[in-house]
Amino acid sequence: MHPYLQVILWAAGIVVLFIILMAWNNHKWKKAQKNRIKRIFGKIPEREYSPDDLERISHYFRRKENGKFYIDDITWNDLDMDRIFIQINQTVSSPGEDVLYNMLRRPVFNKEKLEEREKLIHFFDTHEKERTDLQLILASIGKTRLGSLADTVLALNDAPVINMKIHILMLAALLLSIFVLLPLYPMVGFLVFMCLMIANISIYYASAGQKVIETYMDCFNHLLKMLEAADQMQIVKYPEARKQMEVIAEGKKEFRRFRKKAILITGKNADSGDPFQLLMSYVRMVFHVDILAYNSVLKEIKDKADTIMLLIDNIGELDALISVASFRRTLTLWCIPEFVPWTEESDTAVQLKTEDLYHPLIRNPVANSIIATGGTLVTGSNASGKSTFLKNVAINSILAQTIHTCTATSCRAPFLKVMTSMALRDDISSGESYFIVEIRSLKRILDESRKKEPLLCVIDEVLRGTNTIERIAASSQILNALRGNWLLSFAATHDIEISYILDEIYTNYHFEEEVREQEVVFNYLLQPGRATTRNAIRLLDMLGYDPKLVKNAGNAAADFERTGVWTKISCTGEKGQV
Repeated sequence: MHPYLQVILWAAGIVVLFIILMAWNNHKWKKAQKNRIKRIFGKIPEREYSPDDLERISHYFRRKENGKFYIDDITWNDLDMDRIFIQINQTVSSPGEDVLYNMLRRPVFNKEKLEEREKLIHFFDTHEKERTDLQLILASIGKTRLGSLADTVLALNDAPVINMKIHILMLAALLLSIFVLLPLYPMVGFLVFMCLMIANISIYYASAGQKVIETYMDCFNHLLKMLEAADQMQIVKYPEARKQMEVIAEGKKEFRRFRKKAILITGKNADSGDPFQLLMSYVRMVFHVDILAYNSVLKEIKDKADTIMLLIDNIGELDALISVASFRRTLTLWCIPEFVPWTEESDTAVQLKTEDLYHPLIRNPVANSIIATGGTLVTGSNASGKSTFLKNVAINSILAQTIHTCTATSCRAPFLKVMTSMALRDDISSGESYFIVEIRSLKRILDESRKKEPLLCVIDEVLRGTNTIERIAASSQILNALRGNWLLSFAATHDIEISYILDEIYTNYHFEEEVREQEVVFNYLLQPGRATTRNAIRLLDMLGYDPKLVKNAGNAAADFERTGVWTKISCTGEKGQV
């Protein structure tokens, strides 16, 4: 056999072997992903997050702030919505978790939009094969190391242009040695070619251009992965996803030229052992084709931010809604909310009616039911369940208008904006005290309430940052201001006096506890009326405080309840009235 033919056959054999190995590895990856996808569906997510992860995931939402109502940072943090997101997030792609986070922060005020989501959620829940096939495609996009795909891909808008002079000059010299010197003077041409090749490789790794490309390599790779996934999604023919598929198909058309040129810079599987990509890596080192193509490739992406966001929106929505279908399977019980139309001209007040409402993050939760119209005031001791109940009402209103799901037997209400003022703290960075932070938080709710649009406002311990007299006087007026047919106001307080002041305009509810010999037992059941039990002093006794101190405290409280006047404690121990 001719030696050249042997070399060709050996080379062909190696290529075929590479192709077989790549196909086998791809098959193993798909099998492992498919098994994992089936295993995690309907289970509580196991992923651990750092605060930085959640901050980066939120960037996509912040890019899309457009003036429409969204769940602001105070409400999001009050309700611990990061943990709700983590509980729901079973997505397999970066677009999926970007869109899911954005979805939870943007309540929908349109029944048709929620019904569209419901069709897809139901479809994914009941069609395992179609769901798994789509998740395999989405998993090929993966999740970026930077947290948000929007950040990664749109960073290309700020990528610098590379100076090409040295690279053009070296390429010209290399081509000259190949096509002129080698044919005329083979030995000299070969030596010149080798010297130029070594010089080119050295210049390649030392050049600013290669460093720029390396910096933005993830950006190009993830955009290519998303476009490749968009190609594979052509198999998705079910009508429930037609709207998303049409947008994806149209959007990827704008990147045809980019994809043809981008092969010179990188590839979807640059680090996977793909023989073509291995060959291209050597071509790039010697001929600098990636650096020379970079400016042209970058030009193809400029001004396409809106299209990239549309692709993320629609690809991510499919992944996010699969995640919602999975989340529903983790719940003890859930329902699809019912939305009641309400307009400013309505004679009736906004009403919330829910049965067996429970908090989605609590194991073995206690469910409560309520019909709320206007203002609702909740009293009770610490740890009795007041704050958890109020958070539960607000969380479920958000879940109803985002993922069309409530953790309850039934839930009926109009579309509501949701604002809270609950888990506040001093702002050390600005030097603002707790009280200043609190009144700023409350004012934003009062300002929003004037728009006469259905609003659910939830406040825990109004003005807890000031003295008793001013707290009761001011908080009762603030709660009084949160009245109107369009308002649902929920507030919790320890100040029983407020429940009497607002008795005619707020409905009183309470949580109560039972103090036994050496323990306090809470049943976490919402009861009508204001709290009547006072067990704080009894708890002091249980925890071993000085019996004399406990007795004096009890007597002082009893004296005040009888006379309305506090007993002064003098330096001699004698008592007098305050």
